[in-house]
Amino acid sequence: MQPEPAQLPRAAAPRPAPPRPTAELALAVGVAAVSSAAILVTLARHAGVPALAIAALRVTLASLVVLPVALVRARRELRAIPRRDLGLAVLSGVFLAGHFGFWTLSLDSTSVMSSVVFVSTNPVFVAVASALFFRERLARGTVVGIAVAIAGGALVGFLDASQSGSASTGGDLLALAAAVCGSAYLLAGKSVRPRMSLAAYVGIVYPVAAVALLAAVAVSGTPLALDRPSGMLWVAALAAGPQLVGHTAYNYALRHVSATLVTVTLLAEPVGATLLAIPVLAQVPSWPRAAGGALILAGIFLAARSEGRAKKQRVEV
Repeated sequence: MQPEPAQLPRAAAPRPAPPRPTAELALAVGVAAVSSAAILVTLARHAGVPALAIAALRVTLASLVVLPVALVRARRELRAIPRRDLGLAVLSGVFLAGHFGFWTLSLDSTSVMSSVVFVSTNPVFVAVASALFFRERLARGTVVGIAVAIAGGALVGFLDASQSGSASTGGDLLALAAAVCGSAYLLAGKSVRPRMSLAAYVGIVYPVAAVALLAAVAVSGTPLALDRPSGMLWVAALAAGPQLVGHTAYNYALRHVSATLVTVTLLAEPVGATLLAIPVLAQVPSWPRAAGGALILAGIFLAARSEGRAKKQRVEV
């Protein structure tokens, strides 16, 4: 007896592939690498390298690594990229330049802790934009997790700002601008990464960001300070760790998990930066700041667990 016609579409419909387990590992590695960025930027500033030069040099050095790889491994893909995807990748690079430029400049006007807390507010922007433009339904647990993490970040930022005074307001606003640019960078990457390999994507995005930042350096008259060996050492470490390892890990994960989960996971950066600042910069956080860090981690756990359950339900449908 032949099956009923109504049963054929159900039998033939493929199930969506579950996210790779390596995506979660990539996020963990990315957070660990990026957490050192604020420390390395501060050390490079102490060595006399201007803030905007640090931003430009870190992504330029990274581009010198990823561009040859992209030309070798993804040459055919790069030639055949649709105009829309190419435009999104270029736009992502421009937003990445804004993210690095604003955030590095913010460290001249506010503390490390305040800067990394404010720049980590991008889950709010990504969550709203994902719901508006990508029609991603946010699970209740994800919303609660974001709220808890943001509350922890607000507590840390308030405590730090209350000690630094109103002079840190400009730096805080620069960090918020970096958060907006970082959110746009991740959303553009999320929209194009499913159709573009990692090598091709970073082979476009990093060089575009480098050109944009080098142009900003030239227009502003900022010296690159290439004659400062100790400063260049910290900049090279910034390019190797937070840039090549950290951001590339995030861009890999964007193909397999939501942009919201990536940005919520980024909220662990203030905690990591604070822990690194204890031995390197002798900045020991107070107990209230530690409580704020605990709230951030709790929010990440809640959002990650909710996101994982939602993805499992979509796969099983």
